[in-house]
Amino acid sequence: MLNEIKQDAKTRMGKSVDALRHDLTKVRTGRASTALVDGLKVNYYGSDMPLTQVASVAVTDARSLTITPWEKQMVSAVEKAIINSDLGLTPNTAGTVIRINMPALTEERRRELTKVVHAEGENAKVAIRNIRRDANHQVKELLKEKEVTEDDVRRSEDEIQKLTDSAIKDVDDVVKAKEQELMAV
Repeated sequence: MLNEIKQDAKTRMGKSVDALRHDLTKVRTGRASTALVDGLKVNYYGSDMPLTQVASVAVTDARSLTITPWEKQMVSAVEKAIINSDLGLTPNTAGTVIRINMPALTEERRRELTKVVHAEGENAKVAIRNIRRDANHQVKELLKEKEVTEDDVRRSEDEIQKLTDSAIKDVDDVVKAKEQELMAV
């Protein structure tokens, strides 16, 4: 029972770190990435569809993306979705191909983005600590039901703390790597 609780906590903490990695792909660095527009929704005949389901997105070079809608009438809807997004990007349309050039980031914008990265990292740490609290609570419930001894509880809490420390170190590493990527000119 204790091993199941620890394994569940370890899995959930790993998922928190993976979610942070995924969230940080949306933070724009100087380089073009298709992940930048993954979250965009396009009005497709009255319903909002993910951009990747109505167009192909490709990285043409380090600083530009090419979006090719599958239907010609979708070009204006895709343009509108890009302009209305909070990405701060301006689409250039040539026929049915939409190009997005990534402007170089200013020093001030880089600092703002590092603050966003740190906030995301802190949110991930809070999630990990909540997982630790839940696991410790489950262990203490087993003690109340007299299914485990106090020594088992202490040992389990120590192991759960080690898992937590490891996951928080992973979060710090991910945040530091993204920060270095942002600050690289």
